[in-house]
Amino acid sequence: MESVAAVVIGAGVVGLACARALARRGIETVILERNDTFGSETSARSSEVIHAGLYYPSGSLKAALCVAGRRQLYDFCSTHGVSHRRCGKLIVATSAAQEGKQLALQQQGQLNGVDDLRLLSAAEARALEPELACTAALLSPSTGIIDSHGLMLALLGDAERDGASLALRCPLQRGSIEPAGFILESGGGESLRFRTAMLINAAGLWAPEVAASLAGFPAGRIPAAHHAKGNYYALAGRSPFSRLVYPLPETGGLGVHLTLDLGGQARFGPDVEWLPEPTPGRPLGRLDYHVDPARARAFYAEIRRYWPGLPDAALAPAYAGIRPKLCGRSDPPADFLIQGPAQHGIAGLVNLFGIESPGLTASLAIADYVAAELQAN
Repeated sequence: MESVAAVVIGAGVVGLACARALARRGIETVILERNDTFGSETSARSSEVIHAGLYYPSGSLKAALCVAGRRQLYDFCSTHGVSHRRCGKLIVATSAAQEGKQLALQQQGQLNGVDDLRLLSAAEARALEPELACTAALLSPSTGIIDSHGLMLALLGDAERDGASLALRCPLQRGSIEPAGFILESGGGESLRFRTAMLINAAGLWAPEVAASLAGFPAGRIPAAHHAKGNYYALAGRSPFSRLVYPLPETGGLGVHLTLDLGGQARFGPDVEWLPEPTPGRPLGRLDYHVDPARARAFYAEIRRYWPGLPDAALAPAYAGIRPKLCGRSDPPADFLIQGPAQHGIAGLVNLFGIESPGLTASLAIADYVAAELQAN
């Protein structure tokens, strides 16, 4: 049996950032990943947006870690050559009745430390984006876009340079909590057994199942998992917008918004498609990322609220992602759950539950938070 100082379960953007943070502190770290490459699930299927941090309740982990993480992420991109663009975003009201909610969103952002938000009139918004239809807009200049694969490659490069290693096709099969740490057994092509003093569960959609696989972990500390699929559709032809365009937030997500990739291609989404609830007798199972072309019909009406010029038959299925949520369809939004020894009583273990958006933006700040949790216990 091999011994290693720390093991990270999951090589998505947050797991890689955590491994980097530990390795930079001189902690020998192994990353176990169930797939044949890193970042192939939630991290590879997002809008690739660097969020400013205005949507989340003041005092929440999402607010604090998004704002701190956004600043760290722009610095990291600059120093590591990760492609990104600080393109800005317009959050639009399409009726006078929505403008009060827009003002409340600006005030929430200011409370969170987002200090560059500006309310625009309809004329000012159209001066920036002539195709836009709105009664008012909230400009977020510090919102941007990023090459998520390039980010993960840079995080992994840093981690490996400082001594971390990545084991692919190594799903965690089971583990046990011992007096001096953890014994883990991973499957895949070759079974591996590890003894470790530190364990980070950054398994994303599978984080509740990973926690349940640890013999001795209190089942009552594992939150109920909910999953919402988000479908994206690509715009045929050239985008008339140079900034991101978002409606006001809706239940379960941020509305069907327009985002851009670094090549200027526009896409719309994600919508919110709630998936059946996993249960002990029916786990999450195989992930279905198929995008139904018929769902695009609902997109046209939503998009034309802020872009009336959207042509017919202009949307084609692009890709889908699945959000690891801690709230159901009728629940209020949930915060990140970073569950350390103070919450579950087990030294050396941090579970990361419900790391949906803005997880990519917050990834470096989450990693520092997790490292501090482990080193404090």
